[in-house]
Amino acid sequence: MRAALATFKSSPGTTYKLNALGRFLVVLMLAGQASAAKHPVPLDPKADTSTCIACHEDKTKGKSVHSAMAMGCTSCHEIRVTKDVTRVKLITTTPYALCLTCHADKNTADMKGTVHPPAVRDCVKCHDPHSSENKFQLLKATSGGEKENLCLSCHKTGVSVPEKGSRHAALDMGCETCHLTHKTGEIGKPEFDFHLVKAPPALCIDCHDVKGADLKKAHQNQPFETSNCVSCHDPHESAAPKLMAHFTHPPFADKQCDTCHAPAKDGKVVLTQKDAKALCVTCHDDKAKLIETAKVQHPGAAGDCTDCHSPHASGQPGLPKTTAVDICLGCHSDIADQGKKPVHHQPAFSQGCATCHQPHGGDNDHLLRAKTTNALCLECHGPDAQPRKLESEHLLTIFNGSVKLPDNYFTKNKVVVLPLKFGMGHPIAGHPVSDLLDPADPGKVKTPMNCLTCHQPHSSAQPDLLVKDQANNMAFCSTCHKDLKVR
Repeated sequence: MRAALATFKSSPGTTYKLNALGRFLVVLMLAGQASAAKHPVPLDPKADTSTCIACHEDKTKGKSVHSAMAMGCTSCHEIRVTKDVTRVKLITTTPYALCLTCHADKNTADMKGTVHPPAVRDCVKCHDPHSSENKFQLLKATSGGEKENLCLSCHKTGVSVPEKGSRHAALDMGCETCHLTHKTGEIGKPEFDFHLVKAPPALCIDCHDVKGADLKKAHQNQPFETSNCVSCHDPHESAAPKLMAHFTHPPFADKQCDTCHAPAKDGKVVLTQKDAKALCVTCHDDKAKLIETAKVQHPGAAGDCTDCHSPHASGQPGLPKTTAVDICLGCHSDIADQGKKPVHHQPAFSQGCATCHQPHGGDNDHLLRAKTTNALCLECHGPDAQPRKLESEHLLTIFNGSVKLPDNYFTKNKVVVLPLKFGMGHPIAGHPVSDLLDPADPGKVKTPMNCLTCHQPHSSAQPDLLVKDQANNMAFCSTCHKDLKVR
């Protein structure tokens, strides 16, 4: 079939013949030119800055004026005149690309670690490109109430503190008191992960005098000067007094410090038992027995309990010293490397490894919470999954109450529930998800199969967590179904 041709004149004396695809590209090109708003008055394409300032003088005034203004308007903008229509547009395709022509150090492609999301591609979400009454040409100040504070446009920190809760007074000093928005660095270090001016406790003691009598009394005269303040305190707000973390160890919460601590000696902590593990098992002897007698043991659990757990408080259940994910990845570096892939299984890199694994020891391979792979996966993804509600705690439980999840976990994370019947129904109706038995010998497995036949449990380079980082297409299916014809 002959392609329909059209004629396009790009300049006097030059004519191109275009097929349907060519015409489509021309339309896109012209649409790009048209995306710039029509200027209200005609302009000479060679107009200089003085012409612009005649109307836009306000752009040159303010407490913080962009240094690029001194370079002239056409350092960022260009004037295009088509017949009698004048349009003014950026010299690049996007504002972000324009900013990088000068601010190359802010190119997130070259950064390591956690990047503040707006900084990835949207500078003008926070900054005015011309001038502002705020430093760094910010659209708003970084202090004040919800209407005045730029950060509170996205972050609702400190806005709705419970009546009996507490709020850090530093919030009223402005977010930049503690944070440097564009600061990035090594993943896993709070200073970089949370864009802090410096890491705690150094950051905290800039304001809080560790030698002060009141602070010492609040800490029962125990040595705390070098402790990580945010291991017990939320740096922003809390539902409890004194910015206490959400989850607390009962003796700590009840101020029964002498249960675990003897009076300090020579500025050092003295425990009531010979070491941390001996102290913990006075209450948690069930965990000690599990660690010692488990069929499948976890070597990491054989050390001190405080290698993994905070003895005082934590922001997460189980009192992990860091987070329910990072506390495991500190040893399991192979899984940490999998976190570099773009698609993550939510429990593995967000909720916590103990969602699927028993951290102290168990009866199943890989310390899994179920005997079989499918039983583990279908606890959340199966049609018969029935998480039990703990109304008073706003939690859900799975695996017979051994794992607690937020009450909105399944809806928030859009957990997929598979429409399985008699072990079939995924990824299409009639497709099996478990071992195929031999019709001639029902006691014999003809084709072994479980969720891991097709899926990876932790992460993938492609959506759907398919094995070997493969894409979800017929080519993937043909790895088993050899009779498929892939076009």
